[in-house]
Amino acid sequence: MKTEHWRIERDPGADGVPLVAAAIHDGHDVRADVADHLALADDARLREEDPFTALWTRVAPTRVVGYRSRFELDLNRPREKAVYRTPEDAWGLTVWKESPLPQALVEASLRDYDAFYADVRTLFEEMAERHGRFVVYDLHTYNHRRDGPDAAPADPEANPQVNVGTGTMGDRARWAAVIDRFMGDLRAFPFPGGRLDVRENVKFQGGNFARWTHENFPESACVLSVEFKKFFMDEWTGEPDRTSVDAVGAALAATVPGVLEALREGG
Repeated sequence: MKTEHWRIERDPGADGVPLVAAAIHDGHDVRADVADHLALADDARLREEDPFTALWTRVAPTRVVGYRSRFELDLNRPREKAVYRTPEDAWGLTVWKESPLPQALVEASLRDYDAFYADVRTLFEEMAERHGRFVVYDLHTYNHRRDGPDAAPADPEANPQVNVGTGTMGDRARWAAVIDRFMGDLRAFPFPGGRLDVRENVKFQGGNFARWTHENFPESACVLSVEFKKFFMDEWTGEPDRTSVDAVGAALAATVPGVLEALREGG
């Protein structure tokens, strides 16, 4: 399925693989009516978006990729907070030229929000019917140099290279084998420059996408909300380190066999 806002690709295989990879914050585009009201420059928007996550979704045959900027509509927040209204909603940034926003603009964005979650519900119902249980890699990135391009990075003790969010699960124990296998295999990957620092629920516990999925598919879906610190790029210029970008994709791909094995063995 394709729309101008997101894309869902379904596994074409006869047997299928019970794995979905999602990159709902990869998009940078905005509707024309939204662009007319934006005060925020492109580079400032890009700094808070999640570039390269769509590329990493290629580890799974079923993919959900967002095309639109989170500054138009944040699919990882509850519906009432999905359109940023104030600087407090957006890291202190002044997003809009005027406040309040025209209600028609907000309503148009929220219709897209509802349509997205309706499409994802259909997809996940299909996954549950086909496989019984399935895993979702919910891929994101986060900044760690917020004090400026020349300032010291944030304390690595509180900012792991990979934060695996599992806090939206109703029952972590149900999925413990999948979680532990994913994290163990990611740590074991021979990453250029040294093994990855992978920790659970240090910086983020998972957003609305994961919470909604666990609430609606509590017996079927295991969402791993994976936040990669932007060590693989310059978060101020947007310039990637291609070796690191590719290595992140390879590291994620290396986790798939073990995660599927753990899922088959009972989660």
